Amino acid sequence: MKKDLSKLDFSKLNGLVPAIVQDVGTLEILMLGFMNQEALEKTLEDGKVTFFSRSKNRLWQKGETSGNFLKIVEIKADCDNDSLLILAKPAGPTCHTGNKSCFGKSQFSLLQLFQLIKERKKAMPEDSYTSSLFRGGLEKIIEKIEEESEEVVRAAKSEGKQRLIEESCDLIYHLFVLLNNEDISISDIEQELNKRHK
Repeated sequence: MKKDLSKLDFSKLNGLVPAIVQDVGTLEILMLGFMNQEALEKTLEDGKVTFFSRSKNRLWQKGETSGNFLKIVEIKADCDNDSLLILAKPAGPTCHTGNKSCFGKSQFSLLQLFQLIKERKKAMPEDSYTSSLFRGGLEKIIEKIEEESEEVVRAAKSEGKQRLIEESCDLIYHLFVLLNNEDISISDIEQELNKRHK
């Protein structure tokens, strides 16, 4: 869950360090808060993010009134040991405005698409196209990938840039369905890319 945080330097900001919270599933930045030593210890003890509130001058656990806690997955200190990155699972919207992130709505990313497909596989809602692909099994998914690949090639040859973008989105979506069907994660793909990059 955490690396060695014993060398964390609280002296630069009068006993505080900034703590960035990131959604472990989507990697979206959720919020920025500040921790003192006591807040960090409470966070590690409870497994839920606790900050030091500068306005209230006390410890404040995110979600203590809303119930939208931030469950810790991992905590990392930066290279200077004076700030933290917290990977967490949010129990609901992080921002008091009702938004998922305190930084407003972000653009829908490929990682979010992958996560959405993963959630569809788990829930299997009846009226979902994604669910119907999973129910059809590997052969149906492969058939769709073959179909979408041909459409990407056709768009690249003669249908223009916008059609190529649209067909590429369809192909990526179906590829992500295949990966989820075979229990292959984005991390597995990234690990292979890192091997090749080295």
